[in-house]
Amino acid sequence: MSRQRLTIGTFGEIGFLSSPSGRTVARARYRDWDGKSRLVQATGEGRRAAERALKAKLAERSLFQPTSSILTPDSPFPDLVAYWLEDLELEGRVSKRTMQLYERNMRTLVLPAFESLTLREIGVARCDHFLKQLSRQSYNRARQARVVLRLALGLAVRHEVLPRNPMDHVSQLRKPESAPNALTPAEVNVIRIAIAFWESGRPVPGPKPDGQLSTIVEVMLGTSARIGEVLAIRRRDIDVTSAVPSIRISGTIVSHRGEPTMRQDHPKTARSSRTVAIPAFAAEAVRRRLARLDDPSPDALLFRSREGTPLTTNNVRRQLRHVLSMAGIDGVTPHMFRRTVATAINEQASVELAAELLGHTDPRITIQHYIRRNEMVNPRTAELLEQVFGGTP
Repeated sequence: MSRQRLTIGTFGEIGFLSSPSGRTVARARYRDWDGKSRLVQATGEGRRAAERALKAKLAERSLFQPTSSILTPDSPFPDLVAYWLEDLELEGRVSKRTMQLYERNMRTLVLPAFESLTLREIGVARCDHFLKQLSRQSYNRARQARVVLRLALGLAVRHEVLPRNPMDHVSQLRKPESAPNALTPAEVNVIRIAIAFWESGRPVPGPKPDGQLSTIVEVMLGTSARIGEVLAIRRRDIDVTSAVPSIRISGTIVSHRGEPTMRQDHPKTARSSRTVAIPAFAAEAVRRRLARLDDPSPDALLFRSREGTPLTTNNVRRQLRHVLSMAGIDGVTPHMFRRTVATAINEQASVELAAELLGHTDPRITIQHYIRRNEMVNPRTAELLEQVFGGTP
């Protein structure tokens, strides 16, 4: 037998013996997952058959330490999905809302393409082709599918079921070029007028307006907060009596499937917790709302339903869409006010200040997703060109 140094998963020179039955025995030393070299053998009718049997046997040996995992490379992909979701729940590091989002994306986007495959059949080429096909339909759907597929296969690698994560080598998704859509001051005023008309008590279809929608819009414009963060503002978070009125952004509204809508005691990210000085128009709107709030407790929500429960973000979006559609205004979402604020602060001051107001840790996020590009070149260029070329010949 060969005395060569073996690495994990390799075997030495194959030797052959004759068995008492007349069959040929092929054997070789194989260096296992624990670094120890072991003798492995297989039999066949003749040398070639025995060698083929031995190599097949060696190929099936695991390079990994045996674990208690119920998964193997031949496990169906749905078994990994179930195992991954259970592992996420045990870790407890993601919110319930994120868990539901992961489960939905895996069920609707990934499983239809991978449910009939075993884990060993899922390679780089298959994952790459899947994402490219999905991206042709929707970049966002492809991005969401990539996240859950990478996480699930990453678990298989960590538990030593797969040697590598094929998602580490797929092509980068190309996001379609798009510019953040923000409102102009004139468009903001048109929206204000439309909401004021609806809240004025004129005969309109649907429930009678309670005056909250206009205040919600003013607070979004005055804080740059997300809709869920605005709906989570409590009486204790508000200071409109100081020389500089402010609102503390310290939570958000969440609606988990099958559970009542509730206030979560932290916003989307840790950096999102912040105290924002608010402009006079927002402070005045908040004062009017506080005057109508009949619950004096510090934890009373500024915005709530007639039953005293938290407003859902979906209902506010639906109401805003309904009110503006009656005025012939389409395409306005609560998040657009956040982009509008970022654009205004960037144009009047700097992108760094806009990022701080929005609670972003990286101004590049603000630039890429929130600030509308100003296509007007600085008029100073005209003055400079006039100085150089404007002289009379």
